[in-house]
Amino acid sequence: MTQKLQELTEKIYNEGVQKAKNEAEKILKEAEKNAAAIEEEANKKAEKIVSEAINKAEETKKHVEAEMKMAVKQAITALKQNITNLVTMQAIEPATRELFADKKFLSELIIKSVEGWTKNESMDLTVILPESERNTMEKYFKNQLADQLNKGLTLSFSKNLKTGFKIGPSDGSYVISFTDEDFNNFFKAYLRPKTNELLFEEK
Repeated sequence: MTQKLQELTEKIYNEGVQKAKNEAEKILKEAEKNAAAIEEEANKKAEKIVSEAINKAEETKKHVEAEMKMAVKQAITALKQNITNLVTMQAIEPATRELFADKKFLSELIIKSVEGWTKNESMDLTVILPESERNTMEKYFKNQLADQLNKGLTLSFSKNLKTGFKIGPSDGSYVISFTDEDFNNFFKAYLRPKTNELLFEEK
């Protein structure tokens, strides 16, 4: 009886141990399976992150390269413009400076402008001259334009005007400017394209 009881006990024990082993193996396999799935998911996420990072880096690289190309192109264009302007002004400025320093030329230009204006417009006209030239210009034009001055022409002097003159209606609605700077800009507009073409062979 004791022997049978012992055998039964051992059988129950062995069955319990085996069952526990089976459960343990099952749990272990499930854990390994889950771990593999987690690892696979982690690898997929890692690959996705790396792929997105590479794509972002490529996009950034392309963007930076495009910006650099544009910046270089703009810098070259600006440099060419500066060189063209410098060369053009070196050709123009000495001539216009000399021209506007010629008091005889300037006086004749003013007289012709006044005469041309008063043929088509009223004598209600103002000629603005540099304040620095008041002593010489005022006396000269009072003699040369005496008839026009008696009919309404006004001579005015401005400290803001350094060279040349301005002419326009006495109401100040507008003025036409004849200064060395005006002539420089006028000639520069025509000479700059040709200068650019000669310097850089661009049409």
